[in-house]
Amino acid sequence: MGRDLDKARFSEEEFRLFGERLEEQLVVLRELLDRPGFGEGPVTIGAELELFLVDEAGRPLPRNSEVRDSLGDPRVVLELGRFNLEVNLTPLPLAGRPFERLGGEIQETLRMVDAAVEGGGALPIGILPTLDADDFTPDAMSDENRYEALSRGMRRLRLEPFLVKIDDLELSVENVILESANTSWQVHLRTPPDRFARLFNAAQLAIGPVLAVCGNSPLFLGRTLWEETRIALFEEAADDRDVERLYRKDGRVTFGSDWVREGAYELFERYVRDYDPVVPDLTAGGDPAEVPQLRLHQGTIWQWNRPVYDPADGGHLRIEMRALPAGPSCADMAANTAFLLGLTLAQAERDLTGYRFAQAYQNFYRAAMHGLDAKLSWPGRDGEFEAADLVLSLLPEARAALLGAGVSAKDVDDAFEIIEQRTKLRRTGAAWQREALKAFGGDRERLVRRYRELALSGLPVHLWP
Repeated sequence: MGRDLDKARFSEEEFRLFGERLEEQLVVLRELLDRPGFGEGPVTIGAELELFLVDEAGRPLPRNSEVRDSLGDPRVVLELGRFNLEVNLTPLPLAGRPFERLGGEIQETLRMVDAAVEGGGALPIGILPTLDADDFTPDAMSDENRYEALSRGMRRLRLEPFLVKIDDLELSVENVILESANTSWQVHLRTPPDRFARLFNAAQLAIGPVLAVCGNSPLFLGRTLWEETRIALFEEAADDRDVERLYRKDGRVTFGSDWVREGAYELFERYVRDYDPVVPDLTAGGDPAEVPQLRLHQGTIWQWNRPVYDPADGGHLRIEMRALPAGPSCADMAANTAFLLGLTLAQAERDLTGYRFAQAYQNFYRAAMHGLDAKLSWPGRDGEFEAADLVLSLLPEARAALLGAGVSAKDVDDAFEIIEQRTKLRRTGAAWQREALKAFGGDRERLVRRYRELALSGLPVHLWP
């Protein structure tokens, strides 16, 4: 979904032909993944940062195309909502000082985008607190064919309105525009095919305690909801399961329902088998090894951890970790990345398929709801633990795994100091937002203006006043 399309409307014949292409390209992908030496190379990481644009009052500012055009930076692309932008950061080797370098590029690009917004600025936050219901009109969608095609494709499958129910909040919308309420910090980890299943399962386990210490989305439409309300909102705002698809266990945004047992192909095959196409573009062609339709289809299924096949440089696999929120600061996002990758690498050393998947699933949603107060379980440990205690107990093994991967001790320790202090002080972005809203007498605009000042400072959130 990263490139625009030539058109936004497709015929039923194009949907049929697209389905045939998917089946053909699955065969191609399987042959590629089985090829000796495929995907070998150094371990690299990458990231995508989604941002909100706001006016001087702190309200959403629908000018993403103007900001992108004024910057002329290929790293900056449009997102679904006119008040969103995405920055694609430079891939880095995991060995060395990746988190210091990553934090530096986050700060540089955040300030660059912020300076380009006339009459306002940019900020990284899971859900913008000043969003109101009237911000989600059809006119709020970015003017690109791919987003109109996505909306049309989803409505082709779901004839009913999209329903959102989170605690005491209930609303319905006619298209996918509510997806634009969520911005995330997405981390990529390159992995060889023979290690994919273990690393993917490890990421599924790791994300529970990591998300608990990273909450940054407590407010939506004037209500205080989950620590990571973004998780529930995205799942319900893009759920294509209407009365004709209730047989399907997972929505298009999902944690998943079982461990991976064979490898990446297992997930791609499941995506083709279980999910109807929504954007049946047939124009991309060229080298069969690029499997363009399969990659496009995969980009319309938003599993919180999902596989990525990239044909560049002979082809390789990545795990895209999509569950972390944007923000609060460059230091926080770099630290969150370090903890997530370190814990994933550590847990990949064990076979998790004997641990009940339902417990990893439960951990994820409990962390999204309750943050550091969540009760979580862990393989090899009896009972349940408060998330804050579990996080602190897992830091040493995550640190050891990063050191084993060649990350410098100072880079790891600088990042983990932030996680440790945030946990001990219980000062997540979500906690800061709740406290600030109370201190400012419920003034959401003032909260956003202050948040932006502090986010641009680069200070980690546990040091924010």
